[in-house]
Amino acid sequence: MNRSMLLAAVLAAATLAACDRQPTVVNVPATTVAVPGPAGPQGATGSQGNDGSKGDTGKTGDGTTLIVVPPAASAPAN
Repeated sequence: MNRSMLLAAVLAAATLAACDRQPTVVNVPATTVAVPGPAGPQGATGSQGNDGSKGDTGKTGDGTTLIVVPPAASAPAN
């Protein structure tokens, strides 16, 4: 009786291990890509705005260059 139970258990394990399971197919949705359509009709041409008043022209420089150096970073306070 003991051998028949062992034989039945081994046979059941071998039978279950030998089953050919179908692979699971997972359908991944395709990536949606926006494709621009054809260009629409040209819009109506509006009126151009008014020209503002012109300011006085500036005077030319004297050829000197001014370099502004930022202040040195202070040490962090602990």
